[in-house]
Amino acid sequence: MPGSILIVDDVATNRIVLKAKLTGARYNTLQAASAAEALALAAAQRPGLILLDVTLPDMTGDGLIARLRVNPRTRRIPIIAMTGRDTPELRVTLLQAGANEVLAKPFDELVLLARLRSLIRAHVGDEDSALREQTCRELGFAEAASDFVPLARIALIAPNPAEGLRWKSALAPLLTTNRILLTSYDQPCGDDPSRRAPDLFVIGADLAQRGDGLRLMSELRSHPETRHAAILIASQPDARETQASALDLGADDLLPAEMSTPLAAKEATLRIGAQLRRKRLSDQLRLSVDEGLRLALVDPLTGLHNRRYVNAHLSRMSERARRTGHGYAVMLLDLDRFKSVNDTYGHGAGDEVLASIARHLRQSLRDVDLIGRIGGEEFLVALPDSSLVEGCRISERLRREIAQSKITLPDGRAMQVTISIGLAFGGTRHDDPQHLIDEADAALLCAKGSGRNQVSLAQHTNAA
Repeated sequence: MPGSILIVDDVATNRIVLKAKLTGARYNTLQAASAAEALALAAAQRPGLILLDVTLPDMTGDGLIARLRVNPRTRRIPIIAMTGRDTPELRVTLLQAGANEVLAKPFDELVLLARLRSLIRAHVGDEDSALREQTCRELGFAEAASDFVPLARIALIAPNPAEGLRWKSALAPLLTTNRILLTSYDQPCGDDPSRRAPDLFVIGADLAQRGDGLRLMSELRSHPETRHAAILIASQPDARETQASALDLGADDLLPAEMSTPLAAKEATLRIGAQLRRKRLSDQLRLSVDEGLRLALVDPLTGLHNRRYVNAHLSRMSERARRTGHGYAVMLLDLDRFKSVNDTYGHGAGDEVLASIARHLRQSLRDVDLIGRIGGEEFLVALPDSSLVEGCRISERLRREIAQSKITLPDGRAMQVTISIGLAFGGTRHDDPQHLIDEADAALLCAKGSGRNQVSLAQHTNAA
């Protein structure tokens, strides 16, 4: 069951306690009492995350993790290993087998839930990237991944220079195929602006002041050149609130602040290596999709997906919605009285209006949302994993923002336009995507006929 959490523990009491905690946090759960049962359930149900106790009657914890990692149906599922004996040696063994995290019993619930949110969020993003890449591949526009692995740049930002040198001394012998840089809060990417940004940052949670590292991470996530970098936060073992905040703010992983012992350095290296591999795969998928879109699936005027890509990707989105049970919203947006814009201001002005609307949609919506230009002045937006309420709220927000925006034309004049929106909701029915588009189109005609500059809900959706 995608989106659910599989609890693997041979002690029934432990499973019940974990289920209660997760249900309270609004997670659905599955349960397995053995490795064999876990392997079968994971392959059949494909949960969003696996929480497994490493002491099982029929298989070792690292053996079970390794089996999950070689199965194509389960290899990308995040895994948190649970252990009652948290030793450095065991942590390294489990991370080497493929665990994403190792948590000691009894759990700190705050950190556990933050880690769950972080891993599930990353998994959803990875799945969406893979979905987009698969769409391009089936259309014949994805290139084979290159075997070339570029030299990774790793930036260390420690609380002080001495600590940074200790981190570098511990990690450098184990990360020989990467370049390690000592940077600072003020110059996180180094002092040479001509060099590309680091691929990965290791940042102390507390730098000159408490929480500086988390503030720096938020800044890095907001800049285009570093938004896709992997970021790991180094903190003290007992800093539970800091760790939970770091994960919720977007940290990819956590590291111990003390890395000087061989096993601590090994654990840090394994975590860094896992994040570098994930980033390389994400970069490859993103570049593959970008190149495919540039070649044949992008509208050259607006830079949005064209109808060909929209139809293919919407089919994928519909399949995933039926599989997961999470609905999605489709809206058709049409500029009101667009012909008069061309007639009054010229076609160059009309092109600028279309490009401006496209820019606004990109800036106002999520990366996972599908945005396309499917006709002259008609756009389609699909919101995966969204409720009807969210679809209505976002549609109305877009309508209002565009009506209030001023568009500067090539000759310097400013003008305002409005849009009408037809909204339909799918994924909970067995309708094909084209039927959903037809419903949204009928709702759009209703919005136009009712005076324009408004949102109209599809009749079937409204009745539901």
